[in-house]
Amino acid sequence: MAAAVVDSAMEVVPALAEEAAPEAAGLSCLVNLPGEVLEYILCSGSLTAADIGRVSSTCRRLRELCQSSGKVWKEQFRVRWPSLMKHYSPTDYVNWLEEYKVRQKAGLEARKIVASFSKRFFSEHVPCNGFSDIENLEGPEIFFEDELVCILNMEGRKALTWKYYAKKILYYLRQQKILNNLKAFLQQPDDYESYLEGAVYIDQYCNPLSDISLKDIQAQIDSIVELVCKTLRGINSRHPSLAFKAGESSMIMEIELQSQVLDAMNYVLYDQLKFKGNRMDYYNALNLYMHQVLIRRTGIPISMSLLYLTIARQLGVPLEPVNFPSHFLLRWCQGAEGASLDIFDYIYIDAFGKGKQLTVKECEYLIGQHVTAALYGVVNVKKVLQRMVGNLLSLGKREGIDQSYQLLRDSLDLYLAMYPDQVQLLLLQARLYFHLGIWPEKSFCLVLKVLDILQHIQTLDPGQHGAVGYLVQHTLEHIERKKEEVGVEVKLRSHEKHRDVCYSIGLIMKHKRYGYNCVIYGWDPTCMMGHEWIRNMNVHSLPHGHHQPFYNVLVEDGSCRYAAQENLEYNVEPQEISHPDVGRYFSEFTGTHYIPNAELEIRYPEDLESVYETVQNIYSAKKDAE
Repeated sequence: MAAAVVDSAMEVVPALAEEAAPEAAGLSCLVNLPGEVLEYILCSGSLTAADIGRVSSTCRRLRELCQSSGKVWKEQFRVRWPSLMKHYSPTDYVNWLEEYKVRQKAGLEARKIVASFSKRFFSEHVPCNGFSDIENLEGPEIFFEDELVCILNMEGRKALTWKYYAKKILYYLRQQKILNNLKAFLQQPDDYESYLEGAVYIDQYCNPLSDISLKDIQAQIDSIVELVCKTLRGINSRHPSLAFKAGESSMIMEIELQSQVLDAMNYVLYDQLKFKGNRMDYYNALNLYMHQVLIRRTGIPISMSLLYLTIARQLGVPLEPVNFPSHFLLRWCQGAEGASLDIFDYIYIDAFGKGKQLTVKECEYLIGQHVTAALYGVVNVKKVLQRMVGNLLSLGKREGIDQSYQLLRDSLDLYLAMYPDQVQLLLLQARLYFHLGIWPEKSFCLVLKVLDILQHIQTLDPGQHGAVGYLVQHTLEHIERKKEEVGVEVKLRSHEKHRDVCYSIGLIMKHKRYGYNCVIYGWDPTCMMGHEWIRNMNVHSLPHGHHQPFYNVLVEDGSCRYAAQENLEYNVEPQEISHPDVGRYFSEFTGTHYIPNAELEIRYPEDLESVYETVQNIYSAKKDAE
């Protein structure tokens, strides 16, 4: 019966709200319902925020039910933006109507900025000062980020350009926040030993779009600790570690009791959970990200050591990190407390090698060389993070396919946050900006980022004058070239010089020789590369040489290539091209081809019609034949 009343009332409310007539018979019937029933109706999800606004203006009773801090507006906020609710405490007073308005405004601002990015930055990387509009936004940053996430989560294969720039903006915002947190973390005194916290900051900075938090990672480690305690209980049911409460930092001093903990740890980690060192894919950045180490249950010596160290300390075993060359280790003191100790008073633990316990001689055998006693010493958090970032930096330099060098850029940012006066890395960063063409938005301005870096290098080390001078010269030359650039180059297929161009932007192609799938995002009537490139790529060996159309293509492996027309053919089974820059050029994937965004269509205004004809001829004919 109550359900019937609610259903009928649900039909009445919109009409009443629309008419706003307090004297209507239906309204008097409605407002006489119990408050709980009215609240249930208003919170049922059938009414929009505009509906609630109109309903609240109909009479006093409904206005009181729809008060700004009440359940009705809270439910409107929750239904619209559920992911934001975690930022509010149940005990806090919140003006939900005001929060709704502020979030709505932030969403409109976010969409306005995202929409502007393609027009502003289509022909270049988003410059170092391109995010200034975002930094000056009013209102909570979490609202702005939430709207960007909503854009990224839009269903289907549309809005690709919006998603492309929303991702870049979100990446930037989160990295700035994480970098500020890391810098504050690094200001802690040397005896602050939260190695895991520092490692998580590195993980978050390199994966800003992933949902990574110290709380979640600690919870996963706590679950491992519980398993270790269960095993430890079988070894020694009265072990003091079993009495530890969450967050306690007590240390066990008896070696035998510590040994029992390590035995239980080794069993759980390596036998039960199957953690292991990643020997097969050692040079993979995932091995350094703590959330991935826990998911994949594998890593390299330093990440495996941090996991092992964290668990051991929670259970009262005071292990310490050792920055051993080529193979990060932990050390376990065997000497008496307060005694004068040397390197032989420790056992060294190889977490990468299933927790194997090593002597000094065995450590040297592990890396195949003799080392000084200083290299067996304990290191602080900053040194541990330096080594982690150094590993990422080495991997970033090895990148081949990723032409954005994102890992190298991220690791340089992290390293220079810790050691801002590293001249060689500052030079590398300046060269990287120059190579990628990351310039300020206004071409007539000085290239602030590059020139600031170069000026800093010159101050730190005048001996780098030659390298600095070379980069400054080429940077200023770039500015002059940008000043002389004319407007957008428009390529018309109907022009006589383009008569040999067979394919159009947006078509899914296959390379005849190498077999890769790709999408065309640009073309030239003949090869426009220099003589050296033509010689290195052996273009002259092609039947038509360089006197044929060449196409800019985005390849499924993430690379960008320049392919000769005679080497391309239609892909009879078109599929989406998984390339990070697809959204930079295209707004939608239709299932057979990509539709260019407004900026690309300006440059190739006649291609879209040609694409439609090709799709009709190639894919429709194929469908009819089937």
